[in-house]
Amino acid sequence: MTLRQSIAAATACAALAAVFAALPARAGGDLVKFPENYATGVLYTTVDRADNKQYRELYTTPAAIAAAKKGEPLPSGTVLTLVQYAAKLDAQGNPEKDANGRFIKGNLIAYTVMEKRAGWGTEYPDNVRNGEWEYQAFKADKTPNTAANLTGCFNCHKPLDARLDFVYSYDKLKSAP
Repeated sequence: MTLRQSIAAATACAALAAVFAALPARAGGDLVKFPENYATGVLYTTVDRADNKQYRELYTTPAAIAAAKKGEPLPSGTVLTLVQYAAKLDAQGNPEKDANGRFIKGNLIAYTVMEKRAGWGTEYPDNVRNGEWEYQAFKADKTPNTAANLTGCFNCHKPLDARLDFVYSYDKLKSAP
């Protein structure tokens, strides 16, 4: 290789390195692993979703509940797990209800997980960032749902007041047992 070729190759490598350095650091749902022990945590609320005929359970850790009860941000390491079930349907396709008027859960459909870790989220622009949260959707078999629109999670939670730590169920955490 001639000196001219070496200089050209070095220049090309430097330019390529500059391009990669300008790219954001790794972020995304691949940071969030399925929380195998979610059910040993606290079931802090259930939700009936008439719009998609689902019954949902939300789980987290006692530490997250303790922080919410004090009105504080949820601590690093918090995992919120939303377990989605199809509502049991009657012959007309309407959700069946129990004696309390709540949907009866049917088959497990999927999981959605929010996880918070110190330093996460810095890769995102301010108009998308949800503090230090990352999101991941999992299929019923606990494998990542690669077709899930995780950007939708950020966009949906972004309008929430940061005092609620970008969590829709923050008030439910405060009133959990």
